[in-house]
Amino acid sequence: MGRSSVDAALNGTARPTPLRVCVVAGRHLATCPRMLKAADALHLARYQVRVVSTRSTDWATTADEDVRRTRNWPWSVVDYHRTSAWSRYVWSGLRYHAARRIAKAFGAGSGPFPLLTRAYARISPELVNAIAAQRCDLVYGGQTGALAAVAVAARRLGIPYALDLEDFHSAEMDDGPGSRFTHTLAEQIERRILPGACFLTAGSAAIADAYTEKYGVRPIPINNTFPLPSCAPEISVSAGSELKLYWFSQTIGPGRGLEDAIRAMGLAHIPGQLHLRGESTDGYLATLQRLAADCAPGLTVVAHEPSPPDSMVDMCRGYDIGLCLEQTHVFNRTICLTNKAFTYMLGGLALVLTDTPGQRPIVDDLAPHVIAYPPGDLTALATGLKSWATNRDKLLQAKVAAWQAAQRRWHWEHSLERGALLDAVAGAIGLPTNPKGTAAMAEKVSSLTCKIP
Repeated sequence: MGRSSVDAALNGTARPTPLRVCVVAGRHLATCPRMLKAADALHLARYQVRVVSTRSTDWATTADEDVRRTRNWPWSVVDYHRTSAWSRYVWSGLRYHAARRIAKAFGAGSGPFPLLTRAYARISPELVNAIAAQRCDLVYGGQTGALAAVAVAARRLGIPYALDLEDFHSAEMDDGPGSRFTHTLAEQIERRILPGACFLTAGSAAIADAYTEKYGVRPIPINNTFPLPSCAPEISVSAGSELKLYWFSQTIGPGRGLEDAIRAMGLAHIPGQLHLRGESTDGYLATLQRLAADCAPGLTVVAHEPSPPDSMVDMCRGYDIGLCLEQTHVFNRTICLTNKAFTYMLGGLALVLTDTPGQRPIVDDLAPHVIAYPPGDLTALATGLKSWATNRDKLLQAKVAAWQAAQRRWHWEHSLERGALLDAVAGAIGLPTNPKGTAAMAEKVSSLTCKIP
């Protein structure tokens, strides 16, 4: 074909026959930014892209519509919303629970593969049918609900498949009888499908290492980075000693370290605001507000509605500090490196991180302009926050350092992020790869200079 995927994307070189890639998300596309970025990158690189995702939740359906308005690749949706697809909602639920009961009777490690996939992912058969409905040259997908479906559909079509391992699926939930059964299902499915993938990607270097150790496979680490913004952030700090803290996720719930932040702010006697973006689990926001009233009376807890993935960088601008408070009671949380850190950096926020194996690359890169503390060490966290609250120049330096690190390394257009994915796809379907990166992206990076009042 003469040129790599990356060169074709940047130079506008069209292939005589566009190669077809089906990108699959196991949830709403708006809640799967990795698959959304993959679809965008492949479309830009002049592949013929089709996307398959699901629909089940009201707020995420609205977010999907926002995503759809700015894309023009074909998109198939497997709807099992209890209102818009009542029959599928009922049938898939009955099948899922029946499959789990039967799989438990077999023993999760010994049941037939079709049974295991139905017990693991509620909508797996429908995803298989949606993927296989149109011919393509490669299927690439991720998230719990899509992994087995990608492999099964690709085998049906007689084409290669690739899998994205954003999380360590056999250890991603709190321990308990139900989660142990689900983790066993995940392990058995992964043992059967990972070796057959033409390539694997992982959500962090630590997750890639964990998969290598457990299964002997070698995923390509591709971080949860985001594209560089069209304009650099205007970096400033809040007036006085008040700190404006920011955290986001799909769900505001327990076990995410938010209690650490509240207690540390109280321990340090720092006034401020804790802004949370996401869907709150039943009563949990009120629990956090009561905790703040008891432990940190100078702290106000403010909730915000979820936002589409394209707006997340803009949504975090204007705050002082982004919180990445992964806990170690779940192994996956110990080794993950979520999109929070990269979003905050692109928005020009200073970072607070728990010092976990997954987050250590960011801790090491930003040192000494970062607060990193062992999970649960409130004294260390309070000391770090106090230093930023009382030394505004130090806080400003931390914000500038975060933005500069994002420009230098932690953005989606980097050759080790988007470039690694495009090279993996090109190699899987017989195209040459591009080991040199792109001068055009280097020029874009150098043009983004932050504004400091």
